Parts: sequence; C-alpha cells; structure tokens
Amino acid sequence: MGQKVNPISFRLQVNKDWSSRWFAGKKDFAKWLAEDGKIRALIEKKFESRPTIARVEIERSANLITITIHTAKAGVVIGRGGAGITDLKKEVERIASLPVRINVEEVRRPELTAKLVAENIARQLERRANFRRAAKMALQNTMNAGAKGVRIQVAGRLNGAEMSRREKFSDGSVPLHTIRADIDFYTARAQGPNGTGIIGVKVWIYKGERSER
Repeated sequence: MGQKVNPISFRLQVNKDWSSRWFAGKKDFAKWLAEDGKIRALIEKKFESRPTIARVEIERSANLITITIHTAKAGVVIGRGGAGITDLKKEVERIASLPVRINVEEVRRPELTAKLVAENIARQLERRANFRRAAKMALQNTMNAGAKGVRIQVAGRLNGAEMSRREKFSDGSVPLHTIRADIDFYTARAQGPNGTGIIGVKVWIYKGERSER
C-alpha cells in the first residue's frame, strides 16, 4: 500500500513555511483557526472567476493581522486607484477580530506555481476542453518556465466518459522522497459538464534542490 504524504507538510521547517504564522492558547486557538479559514475562503471566492491567487499568508501579532496575498496579477487585486484592496480590507475586517493590513506581492512566474497551474487546467476542463490537451500544454509551459520536473494527474469522468479513470502526465524528475527538493503541490477541482461530477486535478512541480534553512 502506498503511504501518501502531502509534499508541502512533509517539508515544513526544512524549505517550506506555514501559511498561517501565529501562536495562541487554548482559549483563542479554535476561534483564530476558523477566522483564518473564513478569510482565505473570502479572498478565494472574490477572485474565483479569474484564478490569480497563488498563496495567502496570515500573520498575527498582539494587535494586528497581516495578510500577504501572492498573486499573478497584482492589478486585479489592487483595483483602480487601490479601490479593490480597500473594499477587500473592509470585508475581511467584518470577519477578523483585530485590525487588518493587506500586502500584495506579485508572482513573477505563475507557470511555476502549482496552485495556478492546477486551477488553470480545472477552468479549462469546465469549459469542455480536452483534458489531454490542457494537461500537456500546462506541462510544456511549466517546463519552459524553468521547472526541473512536473507531474499532473487528472481523475474523474474525463471527456464525459461513462467510467471514471485516472490519467497521469509527467516530464523531468519529481523526487518526492528527497526532503531538500523544492516541490510545490496543489489539488484543484473542476465541475464536469452535463452532471458528470467532479474532476480532480493534482499538480507537482519540482524547482530544484534547496539547502535546509
């Protein structure tokens, strides 16, 4: 039996970091954890029509919550004259228990971010694109951007088939057992057309080895 481990959690404290960084006692832990989940869901939902959010990091201090949004298109998040970020801050402060500061950082190479690649494939599948074409295009673009290896897995009733199945596409090497290997991973879901159910998309991107921090 295969013992599957999330490649991100497997490398925490080696070359990956937590997406939420704070410490809480028993009294506040559950409340803050639920808050973080709601904040992430709000940000993802606000920009779900155009998948540009690569990562959301939340850091808490005694009197402030700092949210850093890593995005492929900073202009979409910030909005004209900063209106978008102001509206987002007001919406987040309705959920948060402390004042909020939002930073926006642009992702230079979205092709090397597993979340953006997986969501791009998922959106194409929802528009009835051929899964092989979508996966192979993403594979090629990611390798051209400088990745050392890519693995893409698509599972479900592909192209509206009666039976669900799993298809894998890969290029280069993806050493999942090497802890110092810098591997990005994400799972996206696409709603299949005509009631064919959910299609799952998994993406692993190997960017090379990084020394321990």
